[in-house]
Amino acid sequence: MQLRCSNLFEQSAYVGGTWVEAASEACDTIVNPADEKPVGCVPRLNEGQVVEAIDHAATALRDWREWSGRERACVMREWAQLVNTHREDLSVILSAEQGKPIHEARAEIAQAANYLEWFSEEARRAYGDNIPAPRRSQRIHVIRQPIGVCAAITSWTFPSSMVARRIGAALAAGCTVVLKPSSKTPFSALALCVLAENAGLPRGVLSVLTGDDETITRTMLDSPIVKKVSFTGAIDAGKKLMAQCAGTVKKVSLELGANSPFIVFDDADLDLAVKGALAARFRHTGQAAMCANRFFVHEKRYGEFVRGLVEKVRALKTGNGMLDDTQVGPLIDGAAVARIESLVAQAVEAGAQVAIGGKRHSAGPNFFQPTVLTHVDPGMAICGDEILGPVASVLRFRDEDEALALANQTRTGLAAYFYTADLNRSFRVMEALECGVVGVNESLVFNEVAPFGGIKESGIGKEGSHYGVEEYLETKYVCFGNMN
Repeated sequence: MQLRCSNLFEQSAYVGGTWVEAASEACDTIVNPADEKPVGCVPRLNEGQVVEAIDHAATALRDWREWSGRERACVMREWAQLVNTHREDLSVILSAEQGKPIHEARAEIAQAANYLEWFSEEARRAYGDNIPAPRRSQRIHVIRQPIGVCAAITSWTFPSSMVARRIGAALAAGCTVVLKPSSKTPFSALALCVLAENAGLPRGVLSVLTGDDETITRTMLDSPIVKKVSFTGAIDAGKKLMAQCAGTVKKVSLELGANSPFIVFDDADLDLAVKGALAARFRHTGQAAMCANRFFVHEKRYGEFVRGLVEKVRALKTGNGMLDDTQVGPLIDGAAVARIESLVAQAVEAGAQVAIGGKRHSAGPNFFQPTVLTHVDPGMAICGDEILGPVASVLRFRDEDEALALANQTRTGLAAYFYTADLNRSFRVMEALECGVVGVNESLVFNEVAPFGGIKESGIGKEGSHYGVEEYLETKYVCFGNMN
């Protein structure tokens, strides 16, 4: 990697304000999924070091929670400015370890800065309430206070913006954080931590732990000091985490799997729908929970939509994410490619047809061709839980009721997208879709000012916006009595 500021590439963990280097016998090597070449190494921390980080967070909390909202905002605003200043280097690090096309990496870093800036402003707005009391001699107040030490467990899908969205909200609320980034993509989180330290974030307020996922997660969940856990990952892993948190009754926020529908009604602007479908499925190489998995198209527009989508997909450039013209990068690892390959093969065997793609890509062992499947049946495995790959499955529907039934026929409910020119239908469908986020004639719906989170088995809680800060605040009711 050619970096302007080489200090941003940190191969150490950050424990309570101290950088901990890897011993030769206790380190993990991170590889670039595009070429499978080593990017660097990070320490494999032991249980004692995780406990040390939690203890430092508890000590730092006593001071950090007493900082005024304005004081916390100043540090976080400086952090956001540093992220913007070092945007190019951070993008290179992100693309190197995750494989994301460099132009998408730049957009993610910009979004990370937006989250930090937004939450710096929200740090000054943790409002309470004055409530009219039932008795003349009473005064009732409601105040909001930081929940305490928080554990954050993030995914490899968005190794920078997800970290900023989660940590930013917690720090704005006055909490301290022990972060476990994905073991596949630790360097982006560590680079953000370098800039947080440079911005003046006090020692112990943030720790970034690397190493064995099970050891670190178990230690954080077992600790009575940790009061809140936020997690992004698979549904089954989230359920297990919830059960582990029950022993100490921790507050949890869960961002789990999704199977987002994309509906094209007969009156839709088809050019707009095809453009939206391309972004909703193939952006981030399809490796994001909010990517659309199932494309439901009215039978009158089915053929036209498929032809338009295939034409756009054929023009996509697949390759190493570090190249400026790359639009579709590698999958995160070989297991992800094998899973996609198997799902496509099963669908074809069951009657689906490959309109384009359908095979591994010649760019490397972790690449899969951008694919469009037609004649897909809702019962096929390809229409099950999230795909996390560049495959669009296109199905037909006859009327609005059938489209909604198919869209809601899933255990998850994160996002949904639909295209129509009918204003009345927009309100009907928006209200009937069982999900936490809806895009109407729009697929680029995620930003820092709006709440992000799903319903059903897609998770619990919201991130982003002022709702995201509320996830890290406790509500305390105070009654003053016998006042004359």
